Amino acid sequence: MRPIDVKTYLLAFLITALVFGLGIALNIHFNTKRAESIRTIGDRITIDILSSETQFDLLQEASCRHLGSTALSTELGELGNRLSFMESELSANNDEVIHLKRYYSLLQLKDYVLMQRIEEKCAEAPVSIIYFYTNARECEECKRQGFVLTYLREQYPALRVYSFDYDLDLSALETLTSIYNINPDRLPALIMNDDVYYGFRSIEDLENLVPQIKTLKTMQATTTATSTQ
Repeated sequence: MRPIDVKTYLLAFLITALVFGLGIALNIHFNTKRAESIRTIGDRITIDILSSETQFDLLQEASCRHLGSTALSTELGELGNRLSFMESELSANNDEVIHLKRYYSLLQLKDYVLMQRIEEKCAEAPVSIIYFYTNARECEECKRQGFVLTYLREQYPALRVYSFDYDLDLSALETLTSIYNINPDRLPALIMNDDVYYGFRSIEDLENLVPQIKTLKTMQATTTATSTQ
């Protein structure tokens, strides 16, 4: 029987303990950094919400010649992207995410109402898409639809895309779903030109269903050409 090499076993134990401890330390470090990053994004979202609410008040009092169709769409789009990141990092059921999502949904509803008032006041009809998705169950079509709408919003800044979690506990949102009688079992759902469409719709589908989107491209090109002259 070979004698036990105490030093070898002790060295192996120390190396194992060191590696294990290092792993724990790195895990704590990265989790701390991740938490700090998420908190920073949360703080930025809160500031953006306050800023957007102030812009709503200013725009309501502005004259038609001072109103631009992209006045708030860009800010709301960026805010939505940050919220989506938090949702992916913390999960859709996180209390902070739900709290911020309620605020964001109310902002979108306020923007939608504001755009209707602008249409009545200035005879300028905004081009908009209202989108309902769900996190309550696996919905691959919802994810694909979200990517398509994000792309369109980036290509056409004047296009207003309002994205709502159907299952969010918000009375104002429930009013909107009841107005259009949205069926939660058929999500994703899109409201375009006052009509409801269920299921995934490609970029080409949306451009055909909402021909005004193509006019936004023309308007954007004209604006860009004018600004560079």
